[in-house]
Amino acid sequence: MRQVKASLFRKAQRGATAIEYGLIAGLIAVAIVAGVTNLGQNLGTGFSNLATKVTTWFAAVGP
Repeated sequence: MRQVKASLFRKAQRGATAIEYGLIAGLIAVAIVAGVTNLGQNLGTGFSNLATKVTTWFAAVGP
């Protein structure tokens, strides 16, 4: 009887561990998406600023 209970407990622990790993992987994925989105927005702003400065410089220098 005790072996059966111990076996069921081990199986339940494996399932709980798999769920925990799944939750951790999901949280890591959310963090990566948020970081990449933020990085993309910052890069877009930086390139836009650079384009404005280059355009302004070319306008000042003239052809």
